[in-house]
Amino acid sequence: MTKQLISGIDPSHIDPSHRPQDDLYRYFNGSWLKNHEIPQDRSSDGVTYQLFLEAEAQVREIIETAKGEGDAQKIRDLYDCFLDTDAIAKAGINPLLDDLAAIDRIETRDQFIKTMADLEMRGLGGAFGVGIYGDAMNSEMNIIYLGQGGLSLPDEAYYREEQYEEIRKAFKVHVAKMFALAKIDNGADLAEKIYSLEAQIAAHHFDQVKDRDVELTYNKMTFKELCALAPHFDWATWLEYSQIPKSAFDELVVQQPPFFAGLSALLENFDPAPWKAWMKWQLISGAAAYLPDEFVNQNFDFYAKTLSGTPELRVRWKRAISFVEGALGEAIGRIYVQRHFPEAAKTAMLELVDNLIEAYRISITELSWMSPETKAKALDKLGKFTPKIGYPDKWRDYSALTITRDDLFGNIGRITKFARDIELAKIGKPVDKTEWLMTPQTVNAYYHPIQNEIVFPAAILQPPFFDLDADIAANYGGIGAVIGHEIGHGFDDQGSKFDGDGNMIDWWTQSDRTEFEKRANMLIKQFDALFPEETPDIHVNGALTVGENIGDLGGLAIGFKAYKLALKGAPAPVIDGLTGEQRFFLSWAQAWRGKVRAEELRRRIATDPHSPYEFRCNAIVANLSDFYEAFEVTEGDKLWLAEKDRVEIW
Repeated sequence: MTKQLISGIDPSHIDPSHRPQDDLYRYFNGSWLKNHEIPQDRSSDGVTYQLFLEAEAQVREIIETAKGEGDAQKIRDLYDCFLDTDAIAKAGINPLLDDLAAIDRIETRDQFIKTMADLEMRGLGGAFGVGIYGDAMNSEMNIIYLGQGGLSLPDEAYYREEQYEEIRKAFKVHVAKMFALAKIDNGADLAEKIYSLEAQIAAHHFDQVKDRDVELTYNKMTFKELCALAPHFDWATWLEYSQIPKSAFDELVVQQPPFFAGLSALLENFDPAPWKAWMKWQLISGAAAYLPDEFVNQNFDFYAKTLSGTPELRVRWKRAISFVEGALGEAIGRIYVQRHFPEAAKTAMLELVDNLIEAYRISITELSWMSPETKAKALDKLGKFTPKIGYPDKWRDYSALTITRDDLFGNIGRITKFARDIELAKIGKPVDKTEWLMTPQTVNAYYHPIQNEIVFPAAILQPPFFDLDADIAANYGGIGAVIGHEIGHGFDDQGSKFDGDGNMIDWWTQSDRTEFEKRANMLIKQFDALFPEETPDIHVNGALTVGENIGDLGGLAIGFKAYKLALKGAPAPVIDGLTGEQRFFLSWAQAWRGKVRAEELRRRIATDPHSPYEFRCNAIVANLSDFYEAFEVTEGDKLWLAEKDRVEIW
């Protein structure tokens, strides 16, 4: 007996007051958008969050039923330790007192750098980030990257743009309240000093658009050159007290040179008062989640309620799960895939990926605007893509990590050291291409340009993105387009600067790159003209979101082509009165069903390279002629774009 296929799309949220030709997003999701309330402990809600809730419930069961020794003991003890609010309340701020006293003793720049390095080493604050991963110009080998930091607000724009004035005021109030809770006097004065210092630091930051430019953020230099760039920061002392071998800095990548030059200039005539206030703030703020409830609540009040509009703090067990996953994610993931990820799903996904890659191959071959020379390089890169599906082949070994039931801050220190030791061990060694940057229970996916890989954790491979029992139209419009999106990042405005081996090499002819930029700029202009319903006074930043928008545009276009390939010439069935082509695009609309609080949307527009949900649906389909054919879109319909205005890249 043949199994009856389901359509894979849920029509229960359709709003007939909208037409798909005018607003596909609100046509398919409209009743949900009108009637659904975002949970009180969330700044947003939607399809991906529902999958997150499922994964969270499954992980909770894994944690709360963990028995025995080894990883199971670590998982359960760390969870119970975080939940022990009596012990946390009793400890108060005592776990931070030694570090606060060390900060108080700072009188010189040298002492400041030593103390900062020590705190940074233990995960308790710092002025910049240190990462170790593949060298963008020699992708087989690891190298250290230094990146800008030191700010408490989401982005440098928050320190200079008028629209954030109320947030700046609220930040100072928040800092003063946190100092009061820590029994530190003159909190309001300290808050002014901290804000003033951070505003000076922010002035040296790259903005979000510059910061996603892979060429601007790749500045390889020697240790001597780093010292010349930032001469008033004693790098040798910092390395010694960070316990990083000096040889690790023989050659490194500085992502934002103006930041490090600016930091050095700020330290030249060292005034200890603002820097000590800032360092105390970094320490207390960074530790807030592990301190008594009054710190947790005040931290939530600013960082979630003020910045993102979230009314209520998540219940403690949910925060405990996030904490344990951050420390022991792969130990949990190993159990998760045994229980919740069938091998049949991995097999079906590999077939989907093969079809998407074949569709890209055909599309690249047929491109009218690209020369044969560049096409050959693009096809070479496509042929070297590595898909990772579900879970890693090699799991992290946690045997060297000690976790105890009754020592939260001790556990945090040991977790930080464990993770740090893993990273430092990479220095001077080849890249481990079996490593994953996400756990299997993460509802997400990513493309890694330096490794030229696309990665799909198990938790995203569920309805409505992917359903083994659904008609393929829904799967190709859901996870198929997501696969296409991630492959598309290999050919977006930044990913296209890397070759098939993950090296940042220009493989384009000048005329092809010029044509690509022209098409990308058309997309930037389209998105610059979009104003979300929740925040009608601010528009999408087309330059910030262009990479993700190229990924969406290429992903959906190639997803549709792959869907047609998968049909193998057979007609698509009509299910529930909808053609296969219509179900494909409705599946895309379904995948982006979501709501975001206005405060959170403002933050995202300033800092997030992804466009708001409605535009990931409507603004993308408006560029695809296949959508016009599927729904008979004609001139006069709101989603109509003249053919000359439709952007086609891949």
